[in-house]
Amino acid sequence: MTEVNIRKSPAKFSIPKISSNVWKVWRRNADVFTKTIGVNFLPSLLEPILYLFAFGLGLGNFIPEINGMPFINFIAPALVAISLMNGAFFECTYGSFVRMYFQKTFDALVATPISIEEVVAGELLWGATRGTINCSIVLAVVGISGFFTAQPLITSPLFLLLPIIAFFAGLMLSSIAMCFTAVAPNIDFFNYPIFLIITPMLFLSGTFFPLASLPHAAQGIALTTLPLTHIVNLTRGALTGTTEVLFGLSTQILIPLSILWIALMTIVFFIVSINLMKKRLIR
Repeated sequence: MTEVNIRKSPAKFSIPKISSNVWKVWRRNADVFTKTIGVNFLPSLLEPILYLFAFGLGLGNFIPEINGMPFINFIAPALVAISLMNGAFFECTYGSFVRMYFQKTFDALVATPISIEEVVAGELLWGATRGTINCSIVLAVVGISGFFTAQPLITSPLFLLLPIIAFFAGLMLSSIAMCFTAVAPNIDFFNYPIFLIITPMLFLSGTFFPLASLPHAAQGIALTTLPLTHIVNLTRGALTGTTEVLFGLSTQILIPLSILWIALMTIVFFIVSINLMKKRLIR
């Protein structure tokens, strides 16, 4: 890969210095997205419909209720969270790697007054935006699906806060993804985080069955190490007004806890990911 030779000394860990230039990077990616919106829009629209019909209506006939709500109402918020995760994570792994390695977009951008830190920060903001777009599409599908089921799938006015929640949760996931992009020797490397992180989160974050059904140790691991657990807590709280009761903690405690966890991890991984990318690109 072509390295960006803008310093002679190796990059050092520091707090990123960014300006409004990050939005120029964001705008560049947004322009490309709008030009290929047909390819990008259909998968995000059709996938939740498939999940809702297969799991919610199909499997739901054999599982009457979970935590006092119909099974389809239980998994609908999880599908919103999963779409957010996929949109943000894959955009800042495969998408960013292609722009960095194959298209040489990063090289072209740093040849302008935009710094490497701003390029990476712009990528992270775009990843958060892509996750928010996916989340909003699935949210619309969930809302419309309520007209074709026996009960509405959105039962709380807090769902209006979901795009804001999605953006900051997407920023956290984008930052985590960028850490892998910074150390990836080739594009096939991303099979590791998908298999070791994304797939376990998909099934063990309170998505398709309650976390409370797992042993206490597994519940603790999910709450402390799996980002999707907290995103599911927030999306379920926004769509239904309630979450699971874990370790005796009520919804009123779990939701602020999840917000605090996401805020802390976003700050940490945002700084770490930019510094790792600087270390890779600056020689």
